[in-house]
Amino acid sequence: MFEDTEKLWDRSPLKYAANVETPLLILHGERDDRCPIEQAEQLFIALKKMGKETKLVRFPNASHNLSRTGHPRQRIKRLNYISSWFDQYL
Repeated sequence: MFEDTEKLWDRSPLKYAANVETPLLILHGERDDRCPIEQAEQLFIALKKMGKETKLVRFPNASHNLSRTGHPRQRIKRLNYISSWFDQYL
């Protein structure tokens, strides 16, 4: 499954973290079984170490489908984070 590590690395956002030039808001469900929370944490830490403007928001008990089928309160909270981020950076 993981034989071609170079191909996987080429598809990893972490490889391109140095190219990020705009503030990045990372919203992630802690129970995401498609993209583990550790991947979001790694990207966040890499961006912080490079001095990039970023924020990581973790949603407890939320899956990869937070924006579509997540708990209504978490979906509203997610939209509020996005709205506040846009207010700050646009």
